[in-house]
Amino acid sequence: MTAAQFARQALDKLGPQTGHHALRVLDLDSGQSVTHGDTTRSFAAASIIKVDILAALLLRSQEKGTGLTGRQKNLAESMIRSSDNVATDALWSDLGGRAGFDETRARLGVKPSTGKPAASWGVTGVTLADRTTILKAVFTEDSPLSADSRAYIRSLMGSVITGQDWGISAAGDEGADRALKNGWLPRTATGLWCINSTGLVTYADRTLLVAVLSDDQPSQEAGIALVERLARTAVHSLADHL
Repeated sequence: MTAAQFARQALDKLGPQTGHHALRVLDLDSGQSVTHGDTTRSFAAASIIKVDILAALLLRSQEKGTGLTGRQKNLAESMIRSSDNVATDALWSDLGGRAGFDETRARLGVKPSTGKPAASWGVTGVTLADRTTILKAVFTEDSPLSADSRAYIRSLMGSVITGQDWGISAAGDEGADRALKNGWLPRTATGLWCINSTGLVTYADRTLLVAVLSDDQPSQEAGIALVERLARTAVHSLADHL
């Protein structure tokens, strides 16, 4: 049995989960990966889309031959490290809203987002496929982003404030490198939660990209527990059999 088959079996043994979820773990050393859940479903991004916003801004500045302004760097730090929504609104505006965001992000390899032109960035629809594309753009050399741009995003994702560092970090070795961005969003219509966590973890001397998306969770705490359970199971069972 392959490592991916071991991991899928371990995930299946967890049994039915609340709401909906989708997961992908990719081992960067071997290229092996495992997916699980509603793998083609579109989920509300919540704050994980902030990584896309920063990547789009950096790509645009590269193409213009300029860097981010001091103002934009201050906003970017707040947006990623403490998930500041006011800072995100400002940078979203700098991109030209959804139209500018979609146009620039397309050059990172991501299809146009789902969502009305005037809709909030937080309800942008995301899938495992585009999460994988963004994570590869940030964490691998196979990327239109320069080495400096990738390092900048990683540095911010690697210094998320205490209290927002849950999620996929539960799958990594204690004290090991990790870089992540989480998202959490209660839905007005249902009162249920979207809980997402994406980024990079290190476990058993292996480096893995991880994306866990979920919705229809009964509470924020339940959603976080689900994301951490899935990430831990997938990362450990995959890496332990490579």
